[in-house]
Amino acid sequence: QVQLVESGGGLVQPGESLRLTCTFSGSFFTTYRVGWYRQTPGIERELVADISGGGTISYGSPVKGRFRIDRDVNKKTVSLQMNNLEPEDTAVYYCNARHHAGDFWGQGTQVTVSP
Repeated sequence: QVQLVESGGGLVQPGESLRLTCTFSGSFFTTYRVGWYRQTPGIERELVADISGGGTISYGSPVKGRFRIDRDVNKKTVSLQMNNLEPEDTAVYYCNARHHAGDFWGQGTQVTVSP
C-alpha cells in the first residue's frame, strides 16, 4: 500500500519561493509516475508537474519556467521548488503517485500567496 505525505506549504508574498516535498511510503517507487496537482474551490484539479519512473518531466503551462520538480530515489521523495510565486498559485497542492496497479493521493498542503 502506498502512502504519500506532503510538507512545505504555507503563506508567502508574491515573488517569494516555497519548496514542497512529497514522501512516498511503499515499494517500487521508481515504477510510479509521481507528481503534484493543485486545486482551488470551483476549479478542476490541475497538473502542476510530474516525473515518470524513467525520469521524464512534465509541467503545467501556468508554472513553466517558475517551478521545478525533482526526485530523490534514495529518500523516495519528490519535491517541487516554486519560485516567483503569484497570487494565482494559491491552492491546495496534492501529491499523486500512479501506475498500472493504482492511483494514490496525499492529504494536500495549502499554499497561499498574498501581499
